[in-house]
Amino acid sequence: MKLIGEPLAVEDVVQVARHGRVVLCCGEAATTVTAARGIVDAAAGGPDPVYGVNTGFGSLSRHRVAPEETADIQRNLLRSHAAGVGEPLEAEVVRAMLLLLAASLARGHSGVRIELIEGLVALLNNDVTPIVPSKGSVGASGDLAPLAHAALILIGEGEAMVGELGPMPAAEALTMADMAPLTLVAKEGLALINGTHLMAGTLALACHDMDMLLGTAMGAAAMSLDACRGGAGPLDARIHAARRQPGQQAVAEAVLSLLEGSAILEDHREGDPRVQDPYCLRCIPQVLGAAMDTLAHVRSVLEHELGAVTDNPLIFREPDDILSGGNFHGMPLAIAADVAKIAICHIAGMSERRVFWLLSGRDTENPVPTYLSCRPGLHSGLMVAQYTAAALCNELQVLATPASVGNVPTSAGIEDYNSMGATSARHLRESVTMAMQVVAIELLVSAEGIEHQRPLRSGVGVERVHAAVRTLVPPLDGDRAPSPDIEALAGVIAEGSLLP
Repeated sequence: MKLIGEPLAVEDVVQVARHGRVVLCCGEAATTVTAARGIVDAAAGGPDPVYGVNTGFGSLSRHRVAPEETADIQRNLLRSHAAGVGEPLEAEVVRAMLLLLAASLARGHSGVRIELIEGLVALLNNDVTPIVPSKGSVGASGDLAPLAHAALILIGEGEAMVGELGPMPAAEALTMADMAPLTLVAKEGLALINGTHLMAGTLALACHDMDMLLGTAMGAAAMSLDACRGGAGPLDARIHAARRQPGQQAVAEAVLSLLEGSAILEDHREGDPRVQDPYCLRCIPQVLGAAMDTLAHVRSVLEHELGAVTDNPLIFREPDDILSGGNFHGMPLAIAADVAKIAICHIAGMSERRVFWLLSGRDTENPVPTYLSCRPGLHSGLMVAQYTAAALCNELQVLATPASVGNVPTSAGIEDYNSMGATSARHLRESVTMAMQVVAIELLVSAEGIEHQRPLRSGVGVERVHAAVRTLVPPLDGDRAPSPDIEALAGVIAEGSLLP
């Protein structure tokens, strides 16, 4: 993959962050980057104060820095801002952050040297992953603390992993990668930490995973509908055309197509005394469709950011200019991540309700034993799998509280309205993981429910999902711990292995 100043795609981020795709710093970007660097060099030696070039930072911006102290202040900036705490970020999140940082700098508005971008790319290509604490960003003047921890590696400080080795001192990691520490020049320290790259990188990985989650949830919903002999009437396209919501229409069409050819549906089409199914079955398109539309909006916000420059100040040519602004502010991403958490809540919540309904065994017309136990009383079946789903849904509800509405000012009031977007993104990532576990429980339960409809077959799409589940989890023949089965299913949802 080449960094030539063009926007990244979500799949680019996934490939580099998770699968080690090689990144090239293409010469096509070098001309623009070098030209912007020349503007910064001229300003650094000039008589006028220019924020981030020959001044202090934040509320210290009125303090002038002598030309001979330029390198010192850039190094000190990274050291002082590396104030994060908490468990280290996962390697894939750090790699996503580094990629987005390099791509932003390569767009030629940051005034750094091409060598700095090449250093970031070398970290990625040599699998050198800085150790970055997960907490400390307020998501406004950039993801300052996380990016500072990551950038320290370039100057030979901090800690890093090399592949699976480490943590080790940065100097040792650079030696293993045949890299030398960099000496930063004017503005480069600020350019390294003044951006939304942690928020955006985390959201990019989450967007990929949410696509896999939603697609898998639709397959699980279709299988649950047949497993408890629900009706397909509420999926009729005419109902959803009357509502005019695009996600709702798309979900109804997708779920109905998965059930196409179902002998189970035909077996109870006539003479079924149930007039209506519960909302968890009847309103699948309305709820999952709303989530689909919301996640599409979230992705559009992210895609804009994947082509953005979020440094400050920014360098512009023709005429040469250095402009101070606020592109580092994370509010667009913070609100998007907060809204996505709400959508995820409803994907998981409906899934848990179908698990509850299927395990309740309340309909005599439904040949599914209570808790799907092969011998109720002696065996508890999947009773407590629903408890786990309920616990996860409760935690999802807590995490859905928006972080972006809780402003806490920083930097002596100069940074007086912060987004808290890094918190929003981190909570979203946790939410996606838990929602996958809930959907995995539904797959476990609904696949077992389908066994009790045999010899009748479900639709071709549902049977495809059922077969995929059975490659990982065998049918119940008595009580066993459901936990390994849940983890096996949840662990492959992000890979798309359980998509219909």
